[in-house]
Amino acid sequence: MEGYEFQLIPAHDGGRNVVYTCEKEGDDAILRIAFLPDRSRGDFLAEVEYVRYLFEHGGSVSDVVSSRKGNLLEEITHNNHTFFICLFKKARGKLLVENHYQYREGVPITEYYYNCGKVLGKLHQISKGYQPVHRRSSFFDKYNADYIEKLIPGSLPLLKEKLLELLEALDGLDRNLESFGMVHFDYNDGNYSIDFDTGQITVYDFDNSCYCWYMFDLAGLWTHGVGWIQFEPDADKRKKFMDDYFETVLAGYRTETSIECSMLEKLPLFIQVSLMESIIDAFEVMRNNGEEPECDEDLSYRIKCLEDDIPYMGFFHEIYSCEEPFEYEVRTI
Repeated sequence: MEGYEFQLIPAHDGGRNVVYTCEKEGDDAILRIAFLPDRSRGDFLAEVEYVRYLFEHGGSVSDVVSSRKGNLLEEITHNNHTFFICLFKKARGKLLVENHYQYREGVPITEYYYNCGKVLGKLHQISKGYQPVHRRSSFFDKYNADYIEKLIPGSLPLLKEKLLELLEALDGLDRNLESFGMVHFDYNDGNYSIDFDTGQITVYDFDNSCYCWYMFDLAGLWTHGVGWIQFEPDADKRKKFMDDYFETVLAGYRTETSIECSMLEKLPLFIQVSLMESIIDAFEVMRNNGEEPECDEDLSYRIKCLEDDIPYMGFFHEIYSCEEPFEYEVRTI
């Protein structure tokens, strides 16, 4: 890394890595140092091998850079603590938030929705042929009754019950090669950059990737799409926008891969699963930070949607307020 300038990227709440931008004219990179004991060497090898496979098969991802020894992953032990280190090519362009959520000048925003689906469809299509050397975990390795019982406070018995019902519904779904495989599991505008000259999207941050239904990533695209219309007071207009938005996403997705109608019909189920994942993540962050469990307005809203079986994140329901999007009265635990 001689000749590079290093700059620490500020960590976000719940972050699991130390990350630096490494700048050198025409050859910028991202250095990631993982220090928490929650992932093994095998986990990291499985992640970087998957990223390299996606890149080599035409996926629009930030490629892993091999070390001088030819390794995708380097391991360093210091004071009896092991650090896992990876280097990635820096994606062209920038985050949508860095462009103040303004898309390309003179280009309709629908191009962005379409490209989000198209890029994801390509990744899923490549995954359908993926035969790993090191295998990533599967959805149920983490999301199971034992883990929910340990993590979710006993003062939330209805939430536990609804989470177990969700797991039971998922357990009954088909897991064939067309519906189930390696997914990003955190596909959103914080984990890809956009080249605002061309509209090209480059995806990164695969450290949550796992075996799951492809519909999970599509449901994630739906849930992040609500931000474009969240302040609209008319629920019918919000519904019309979301229908059109997701239709455009699917049009892009289907240019690269297929999705069975029977799986698309499960969109409401997978939106609930997205809520489950975000709730579990919130409790994990509190636990890992040594904090007592508590529910703010945002977490209380998500829990309420699950407990009361309110579909589509409550976006078309009377629980939703365009003045305070996705917030509910704080509850004590």
